[in-house]
Amino acid sequence: MNSFDCIVIGAGHAGIEAALATARMGLKTAMLTLSQETIGQMSCNPAIGGVGKGQLVKEIDALGGEMGLAADRTGIQFRQLNASKGQAVRSSRCQSDRKQYRLYMKQVVLNQPNLFVIEDKVSELAVVAGAVRGIKTAGGLNLEAPTVVITTGTFLDGRIHIGTQITPGGRIGEAASRRLAGSIRDLGFAVLMFKTGTPPRIDGRTIDFTGLERQDSDDPIVPFSFRTPFIPRDQKLLPCHITRTTERTHDIIRANFHLSPMYSGQIKATGVRYCPSIEDKLKKFADKSTHHVFLEPEGMDTFEYYPNGISTGLPADVQEEMVHSIPGLEKAVMVRPGYSIEHGVVPATELKPTLETKKVRGLFLAGQINGTTGYEEAGAQGLVAGINAALQVQNKEPFILGRHESYIGVLIDDLTTKGTEEPYRMFTSRVEYRLLVREDNADKRLAQYGHNFGLLSQQDHAKVVEKYEAIDREIGHLKATTIAPGTPLDEVLATASSAPLKQSVSLYDLLKRPEINYNMIAAFDGSLRDLGPQVISQVEYEIKYEGFIHRQQKEVEKFRHIEYIRIPEGLDFKVIPGLSKEIVEKFNRFNPTTLGAANRISGVTPSAITLLMVYLKKWRLQNENRQ
Repeated sequence: MNSFDCIVIGAGHAGIEAALATARMGLKTAMLTLSQETIGQMSCNPAIGGVGKGQLVKEIDALGGEMGLAADRTGIQFRQLNASKGQAVRSSRCQSDRKQYRLYMKQVVLNQPNLFVIEDKVSELAVVAGAVRGIKTAGGLNLEAPTVVITTGTFLDGRIHIGTQITPGGRIGEAASRRLAGSIRDLGFAVLMFKTGTPPRIDGRTIDFTGLERQDSDDPIVPFSFRTPFIPRDQKLLPCHITRTTERTHDIIRANFHLSPMYSGQIKATGVRYCPSIEDKLKKFADKSTHHVFLEPEGMDTFEYYPNGISTGLPADVQEEMVHSIPGLEKAVMVRPGYSIEHGVVPATELKPTLETKKVRGLFLAGQINGTTGYEEAGAQGLVAGINAALQVQNKEPFILGRHESYIGVLIDDLTTKGTEEPYRMFTSRVEYRLLVREDNADKRLAQYGHNFGLLSQQDHAKVVEKYEAIDREIGHLKATTIAPGTPLDEVLATASSAPLKQSVSLYDLLKRPEINYNMIAAFDGSLRDLGPQVISQVEYEIKYEGFIHRQQKEVEKFRHIEYIRIPEGLDFKVIPGLSKEIVEKFNRFNPTTLGAANRISGVTPSAITLLMVYLKKWRLQNENRQ
């Protein structure tokens, strides 16, 4: 019983995706957690998705992960952000029922064949001759496995700060992983400290919603998972509300800066730039007299609200005064205070693009331990780490996603080739080829991988194939069908302020006009079928953005010739003629596995890449001649 194929440490968002992947790929898997009751716990905001993050969830789903299904099943509000903009930057987000999300994930994990949940704390990694052999637990267990995935979230050396009060912990009321952090250091890894935080929680019965801006779910709702046909009408939904901080709020915070752990010198760790505490906002945006506060319900059977936008580590009494200075919250009861938390991070440049560590074979890291922030970034890494752990046990080729084919590829490439000096958050702006890698085509891009790994059923994969065959057929039909002047369509064109037809034109070319949409022309061609709004949206996008899409595809092809040129493991960069000492130091530090990865290391020049490319060609020729 103490021998496994893979051990996953942690049962958060990264741990769940990693453990489900290895178990579903046939590996006998152990998941270590302090309590089964906290499997899938949403430590911070009970929401899934957001700008750049929604794309990650769609990709997790397309690969056969669980996060999208959980979000659809437990969502209490669904919105598409940037809906007025192009598909390339649209991102889905849902507010989840915190309790139901946790219960859903717990049931999935506990009912997964090949997956065994063990309640214990990991105290030490067992490593022999540079390869992981298993773990030792605080409860005295010795578990053996050739692969281990560490997904400790904020628990690795975690310290919670509320004002001057410091408590060891990974979440409020839960113990930190101190001995595991020591074991990781003993293996030669640096353990840095990053900081994140959470706001106080408010009793919704004491909020005055009068006059506050209300946000309801979209109608219709677009599910996260392509395996979810629709969100049931009887699935209860709740609105969110928006309020704002005031000058009084800011005066209270400024008067107590000396009590903020971030500004008193108590915390020296690096905080989250893109999700700052309210103290950070006042320091960095001193010219702003007000900041948004989003009042988000935590679930259907609780009165708790999450005031998104006022994350803080100030003392509890100061937090209460601050809350009461915000419109709608004048009489609000604070259920529990917010807090800042420091946690351990291993530099992600210590990892291969498979998320296996370079120092220890079979040891994988995923989630916040790699310097990221957010459930979605964690889940994506956990899935990739789990897949690669399984492939390694099965003696198969590793799985590495490219920047040109996924947000996950960008996320992991950024971390492993550039590292991060602050908590990393995914944004659409980080993705060079976002016309090609969009939310709406994640299934097209990645479902084949999920099916190959056994994470997507034949039936689910067949749905994806049929969907894109239908899209291709429809585009072909539009190209082959022409319409002449003098039809009722002329009136539609005039109403849309579109130029009248002077000669016959294909429906395809007509649809290229920005002011014309699919439904306008469908009414005049009985052979056009109702394909559903999501399919129609893709048909329109492929046609209207054809030129831009082809341009990005050419860019991808331009760089593809260097992207996947492998650099042999253990290459001594000092022997390459012409490389400067600085470049050699950079290559040795980051140890890139491909020429593309080497090209993205900050400070590496095009001439250095050329020298490396020439050397690799000669090296391969010499090896071929020896054979």
